[in-house]
Amino acid sequence: MRKAFLYLVAIMDWFTRKVLAWRISNMLEADFCVDALSEAIHKFGPSEIMNTDQGSQFTSFA
Repeated sequence: MRKAFLYLVAIMDWFTRKVLAWRISNMLEADFCVDALSEAIHKFGPSEIMNTDQGSQFTSFA
């Protein structure tokens, strides 16, 4: 069996700890992060604050 990494992004409400949207990918790219964020904004509206771990997929131009 081939070993590979899978990457998970979860958009979470810090107050309720509810996961608003999530995506999983086999490549660490900005696209799947943007997709998850877009889904969360579409379903729940934009938030006042967004915290990330400052990884390149969050700080790059997507």
